[in-house]
Amino acid sequence: MGGGRKRGRSQRRHFKQERENVWKDNPRRPPASAGEGGEGNGWQPFATENLAFEAYYKGQQIVPEEEWDAFMSMLRKPLPAAFRINASCQFYQDICSQLENDFRKSLESEVSDDHEKEAIRPLAWYPGNLAWHLNFSRMQLRRNQALESFHEFLKQENEVGNITRQEAVSMVPPLFLNVQPDHHILDMCAAPGSKTFQLLEMIHQSTKPGVLPTAMVVANDVDVQRCNLLIHQTKRMCTANLIVTNHEAQNFPGCSLAKFCPEACAESKLQRLEFDRILCDVPCSGDGTARKAPDMWRTWNIGMGNGLHRLQVEIAMRGIGLLKVGGRMVYSTCSMNPVENEAVVGEILRRCGDSVELLDVSNELPELIRRPGLRTWKVRDRASWLGSHNDVLHYRKNAILPSMFPSGKGTTDSCTVGGSVEVNINAVDADMNESGDMVEGKEETKIATSDSNNGDNANTEEIKQDESESVKVSRGSDEKTDSASIVTEHSNLPLHRCMRIIPHDQNSGAFFIAVLQKLSPLNESLVVEVMKGERSTSKDKALKCSNGQGSDTVPAEEISVQQPGVDDTHVLVEQQNRDMDTEISKDKSSEEAKVVAGEAQNDQATRRDKRKTQNQGRWRGVDPVIFFKDEATIRSIVSFYGIKDSFALEGHLVTRNPDTNHVKRIYYVSKSVKEVLDLNLKVGERLKITSLGLKIFERQSSKEGSPCTFRLSSEGLPLLLPYITKQILYASAIDFQHLLQYRIIKFPDFVDAKFGEQASALLQGCCVVILREGHEDLESIGMDPSAIAVVCWKGKTNLCVMVTPMDGRELLERISFRFGLKIPKVDDGKPDLKSDDGSDEQPDGGAETVDPDCVPESKASEDMDISDVKDTE
Repeated sequence: MGGGRKRGRSQRRHFKQERENVWKDNPRRPPASAGEGGEGNGWQPFATENLAFEAYYKGQQIVPEEEWDAFMSMLRKPLPAAFRINASCQFYQDICSQLENDFRKSLESEVSDDHEKEAIRPLAWYPGNLAWHLNFSRMQLRRNQALESFHEFLKQENEVGNITRQEAVSMVPPLFLNVQPDHHILDMCAAPGSKTFQLLEMIHQSTKPGVLPTAMVVANDVDVQRCNLLIHQTKRMCTANLIVTNHEAQNFPGCSLAKFCPEACAESKLQRLEFDRILCDVPCSGDGTARKAPDMWRTWNIGMGNGLHRLQVEIAMRGIGLLKVGGRMVYSTCSMNPVENEAVVGEILRRCGDSVELLDVSNELPELIRRPGLRTWKVRDRASWLGSHNDVLHYRKNAILPSMFPSGKGTTDSCTVGGSVEVNINAVDADMNESGDMVEGKEETKIATSDSNNGDNANTEEIKQDESESVKVSRGSDEKTDSASIVTEHSNLPLHRCMRIIPHDQNSGAFFIAVLQKLSPLNESLVVEVMKGERSTSKDKALKCSNGQGSDTVPAEEISVQQPGVDDTHVLVEQQNRDMDTEISKDKSSEEAKVVAGEAQNDQATRRDKRKTQNQGRWRGVDPVIFFKDEATIRSIVSFYGIKDSFALEGHLVTRNPDTNHVKRIYYVSKSVKEVLDLNLKVGERLKITSLGLKIFERQSSKEGSPCTFRLSSEGLPLLLPYITKQILYASAIDFQHLLQYRIIKFPDFVDAKFGEQASALLQGCCVVILREGHEDLESIGMDPSAIAVVCWKGKTNLCVMVTPMDGRELLERISFRFGLKIPKVDDGKPDLKSDDGSDEQPDGGAETVDPDCVPESKASEDMDISDVKDTE
């Protein structure tokens, strides 16, 4: 077992230990002048060389030989920045106009690349001119003084959700999903969330104000910390059609009433959790991001792609199992390695047979420059080129799998566990692999080893071995390193339908995309038959080992136990990526297996008893999802705000607190999300939900009291606005502007005296202020998608705006751009906020001006008091 350092998934490690930004923090680089775009004459670029990398991809013939120099030259340049406009946001037309008419012209003088004629331009292949390419890297945007205003614009619009800063090629996979308004979509490896946000944009783009799409997105990630990053990213969308889950993608649970709750089948509309579209953007070596993350040149080694191949196949097969017949799945990586790309797609097609088709999408996005997938390639292992699995040394056959080669054929002496005939139970349709005994987030898992599993590139010794062998690559000291002399296989599968995006084709990063369609259910009988054979083989080998027969080394894949006390966010953390060559004595291996299995059985019995006493919260450390059914509270909310009956509240409100007397937030979920929640509860909460829905109401108390204890949430206001009939004020442009600038204004200080009187007449508590500029019919203003409104708090003597400072600044700029208003400084034209006794008020600096939306939820009490601005004594 060894006493070395415990290793986890690469994505978890990279998230905790943020990758160094070498473009930004190179101590050898002198300060750049503004006129040189951030690159001084004396600046020496980061070392962008890796001999093993160059030898590997030259041997794989990723590009023709005559293009090699152009390919490598482009890889060594910093990646131009890109962003996408959120077409479902309220101001997207204003933002498009601002880019076209203002920034595009003002930045003309900043063109610094010989390949680019424009400083900024829309990406021709992205629909609607919503995605934009910049002729500047991220470092140049930060350092060039001439770009300061544009950089601030990008940061602010990204923060409020009007744009998303994302690598251009990363926007491609969701486009090939062909998302429709009624689709259920799964993003299997979603963090950090840019593609998830893009999917949400697609389903919301054509909806009207107050109307939710029938589509739904489930965003999943294995790491709970990355889930938090995912939640932060998607929170900017303000959607009720999203569920965030925390599972291993290859073990994503199925939810079937027929299997787990057959008595409820007749009364439930949704019988089984399946998806119309699945985005399978798997963990990969990431060498296609070398322009964005140049540290890749230092860390890349041959073992990275080989070590992830098995996990990528398992995730993709699980995705196929969860896909509806007729549904479409996009498999993608940001790697150029055929072992992670075409080899995985080929293995999917071999396992699924006629049930899955690799689609030809060459007629979609015609302006996107892409190249066909490879049909022949080699595998490199420890400084040796391998043309087929026959070339693999016997002791390496568990690490170098037959599925890595174009034909997918293994040798007769290869282990079943490591060969291409290995069929993980996850590959079957959605419910064949579910255990009915999932308790508190602890799932059955296999102790897996080899340099192939769950995110880590390889173990430490393997990486060192690969790095040392890279010297041999450059010197050509071994005949086996001569790729030209290797006889390679040729795949008979239509892998040319895959797509490769090459950096020098359109000044981008590298990406791989394959579009798969499920034509019929998987052949379950064949899968089960192979699976039974695999299990019997494992049992026989384990028995021989315990009796002192056979090999002294027991492959750890053959020992299947129930891990005690292991949450599925940490499954396989310690077991993955150990070297298959490490020899374990037969006595020690069998004894340890017996001990662990015994402990697992005892722990499982204890947890079953504990589960019977629990009504909520199957997952440790995760708050349960509870449908909010407090009728008295709901009636008071409906009465106070005059919410129309046409807005469905019953069954759509959820909380994360089972104690209704202490609920702080109420979330709204769409009909499609509600059906999934109903199904999940009936099957025993198999989904580990970390976030869902749209925060629509929030508990708020006041020293002066209010008829309603829940205020409106800024996130939920756009959805609810068309249905509110009470607590509404219509402000002129100047008064609306003053509210956003000064945040608290006394009733007599409004420019429009009538507006101040109307505000004073409202019931004390939460209210909505709508900008009436540009609207003649105030009765229907709430249904107008261009209507601008904010949540405020009406006190005894004043009106307090309840939006974050960032949102307030954004609204001010949007109003200024749309209506041509001048935004004075805070001191210019500030209303006279003197109290009756002559003392000065401090509305923008006192404690009373604190906006609850601005304070992190972990630190702020939801019962924060909001009182009127008091006279200074």
